Amino acid sequence: MIYDDNRLRGVLRELDDPESIAFPRDHARSTAPCRFEQLIRLLEERFRCVCEADCVVQDASFRGEIVVPSMATKSRERVIVRFSNFGSLITAGAGGQVRDSALAVERLHEEDRDRIAAASADLGCMYVPGHLLRERYDGGSLEDWQTMWWHRYFDYT
Repeated sequence: MIYDDNRLRGVLRELDDPESIAFPRDHARSTAPCRFEQLIRLLEERFRCVCEADCVVQDASFRGEIVVPSMATKSRERVIVRFSNFGSLITAGAGGQVRDSALAVERLHEEDRDRIAAASADLGCMYVPGHLLRERYDGGSLEDWQTMWWHRYFDYT
């Protein structure tokens, strides 16, 4: 699967609203839980396993995270998929937490990434590769310690 980094960077900047940190102004809270549940089902189908999900996330710019067990992945480690509150963005990493290090991005096998990206596309969502989220955030709506695009769309606020 080919990713257009410049197009995705444009989407990240377009969604950035300094006055709406945790949710976009037009956030459809009623449809977000449905799409999150649909993503769980699609990932379970694609990985042929039962996934754990945490959808009780508060004070964050993401809706929840889904854990695909290591036994079902090509990465040979658990894969953590996060669903943002903004623009139906989705990302993933292998191993520890998605954001822990560049290794979480590097350890994500491309076949696992492509399965997640395909499930995202089926829902009308957009998969954002971790290397883009690790780039320096250049918007104006976060605290000084929040330095990456990851913090903007996939972290606690």
